[in-house]
Amino acid sequence: MSIISDSLKRIKPSPTIAVTQKARELRAAGKDVIGLGAGEPDFDTPDNIKDAAIKAIRDGDTKYTAVDGTPALKKAIVEKFKRENNLDFTTDQVTVGTGGKQVLYNTFMATLNKGDEVIIPAPFWVSYPDMVLLAGGKPKIIKCEEKNGFKLTAKKLKAAISKKTKWLILNSPSNPTGAGYTKDEIDDLAKVLIKNKKIHILSDDIYEHIKYDNFNFFTIAQISKLKDRTLTMNGVSKSYAMTGWRIGYAAGPKDIIKAIGKIQSQSTSNPSSVSQAAAVEALNGSQDFIEERSNAFKERRDFVVRSLNNIKGISCLTPNGAFYVFPSCKGLLNKKTKLKTDTDFVQNLLEKQNVAVVQGSAFGLDGYFRISYATSMENLKKAMERIKSFCESLNY
Repeated sequence: MSIISDSLKRIKPSPTIAVTQKARELRAAGKDVIGLGAGEPDFDTPDNIKDAAIKAIRDGDTKYTAVDGTPALKKAIVEKFKRENNLDFTTDQVTVGTGGKQVLYNTFMATLNKGDEVIIPAPFWVSYPDMVLLAGGKPKIIKCEEKNGFKLTAKKLKAAISKKTKWLILNSPSNPTGAGYTKDEIDDLAKVLIKNKKIHILSDDIYEHIKYDNFNFFTIAQISKLKDRTLTMNGVSKSYAMTGWRIGYAAGPKDIIKAIGKIQSQSTSNPSSVSQAAAVEALNGSQDFIEERSNAFKERRDFVVRSLNNIKGISCLTPNGAFYVFPSCKGLLNKKTKLKTDTDFVQNLLEKQNVAVVQGSAFGLDGYFRISYATSMENLKKAMERIKSFCESLNY
């Protein structure tokens, strides 16, 4: 008899982490691998944030804190939501976790009962369905077509709702597509949700500040009739290049926030005290570098999209946020190329050209692959040349 729990058997390891690890192993073996799988900014954490962490260490700010965040960080989060999103919260409506991922995990563990359904638009971040399954819920995957910019429509949302629906997950800008929902698109979804009063919304806003082409970010909690049913998750990892600091946060209904804190009290307890001090400076300090770095990401995005669309058999939409593109490789999946699936495409690309990307099927939509352009232009230029060479080598 296996000692492994049945709940663990329902899930799989993260495909994006697996790709990144595979790239590391190949490099360690001497291969010249270009990894385009990791969702991690290549920029360093700004100096003012690092300095705040150093000060916290020197000041002895190295003890346990309140389980779900220090008063100083909660206050900074409340002020952030007011300043940037015109949302009013109190500190007892805020929770801080060891990364946004923990906040999401805690949310599902605290709120889902067996059989509860969670609507997840696909393509989706790889961890959403597995976290729902671990918590005993049922992911309800709704495939969103490329013709709609990979975004959920009100019509599809309405059709997906059942008596068992407990949550809808919205991620804008999106991982893996970079697609951002406009205010009008969120308004359309809101009309459906307002009529279905038992559904809660989990808004994953982690890429809020990485946006292009004058895209106006709008989060669904800004619709007053839905604020009391929305948990808005964010963090410092992407916008502030603080992935390793592990600080995520959320604001929403007090009963959910309290339940999240209860879960956290019996798992990790508080996030790092030093990281929390750094996050206070991230939120309160200068934000000037965000636009500068977004401009750098935009330059990379434009280069990658242009390069991919010049490769026969590949097509790619231009995203308006995050640092991913989600190109189609359907034109290369046929008998002539001997590639049947996007997984075949990804594996062959890695084996023959040493470029690591992630198959679209990992994100719930077959026939695509995800590229993270959060790396140097030098790496991107080499990668695009290799992808083009690989595609041109196929017999089609």
